[in-house]
Amino acid sequence: MNDEHFVYSLEELGSLTKTANGEVLTIITQKRERPHPATYIGKGKVDEVLNVVEELEPDIVIFNDELSPSQLRNLSTILNVRIIDRTQLILDIFAQRAKSKEGKLQVELAQLQYLLPRLVGQGISLSRQGGGIGTRGPGETQLETDRRHIRNRINEIKQQLSSVVRHRNRYRERRQKNQAFQLALVGYTNAGKSTIFNRLTTAGSFEEDLLFATLDPMTRKVLLPSSYQALITDTVGFIQDLPTTLVAAFRSTLEEVKEANLILHIVDSSNEDYANHEQTVYKLLDQLDVSEIPILTVYNKKDLTPASFVPSPMEDYVSISAFSEEDLEKLMKKVEELAKGGMNHYAVEIPANEGRVLSQLKSETLITSFHFSEEDEMYNVEGYVLPSHSINGQLEMYNGEGQEHV
Repeated sequence: MNDEHFVYSLEELGSLTKTANGEVLTIITQKRERPHPATYIGKGKVDEVLNVVEELEPDIVIFNDELSPSQLRNLSTILNVRIIDRTQLILDIFAQRAKSKEGKLQVELAQLQYLLPRLVGQGISLSRQGGGIGTRGPGETQLETDRRHIRNRINEIKQQLSSVVRHRNRYRERRQKNQAFQLALVGYTNAGKSTIFNRLTTAGSFEEDLLFATLDPMTRKVLLPSSYQALITDTVGFIQDLPTTLVAAFRSTLEEVKEANLILHIVDSSNEDYANHEQTVYKLLDQLDVSEIPILTVYNKKDLTPASFVPSPMEDYVSISAFSEEDLEKLMKKVEELAKGGMNHYAVEIPANEGRVLSQLKSETLITSFHFSEEDEMYNVEGYVLPSHSINGQLEMYNGEGQEHV
């Protein structure tokens, strides 16, 4: 980690602490070639931290990395204060923010997977639902009982999660049958995804200047300039150095991204570390295997962007402020333009008595021209339709020549 990246990472840890309702009293850093295997920091630095702990009497000391079980145990013993690492802090925020059943289960699963190897010598005692006689095997220690309890709970959660995911898949299939154009908002945490989502849909998704403000995917309807109705999904924010257990646990909350026709990658262009944020998002998108889906980069907070800002070299991007109506209109025009690129163009003549077909065209396709000819009592309709939409067959009947793939 270079010095600049280290500074940004520490600032982010401060933001995470604020999000978890904590207050930063002081920051202590050390430059080492490699972490100390027993205490992560060197012996002299441990003594320095001990002096600060005795002076300031903090409730907690947070390390900006994932500590091994032995490092956590040794530091807790020496410093005689509660020690947590970056992973535990993120888990704590996730636990506060998760609202849906799936979100809560995912958080608990990640917490238990993190806790399991760290039980040794922690003196952690877990309450068991059974309790009392008959809950332990012959000669089983408290530690073994706790481990068994955690493993059982992990299995229970995995079963419940598969049921919740199946339920959401049914909703997703229903949406696909409705043949709607789907947008997914992705981006680094606190980039402004929920603000943009709210401005476009007036949905009231939780919106605050905090990291991980959104944890559960939310889907709402949004109107493009032509009045074509699309679906837009807000997703959990990405973060660099996300622990492996969390990437695995929260991948299912990002499954919605795989169903999108267009990904809107929201980047906070006012953040000095925006380039690293972009790379973090791209790495996670690669892991999700969504490279075939077109991406539009949306540089948000343009009113706060420094003069030194340079957009990353890419084909499609737009700079906006989420609070500017004009900018949001510009964004949706760009979205509509890209949507057309992935749809079939059609130009058909529909008889005036075909009300059902006309209604379906209005509600399920992107219409660019709609005129009634009194002379032959026909509607001349031109527009774009998703290639997979069932109405494509009917359109060919009305005008086989009028359809082409753009």
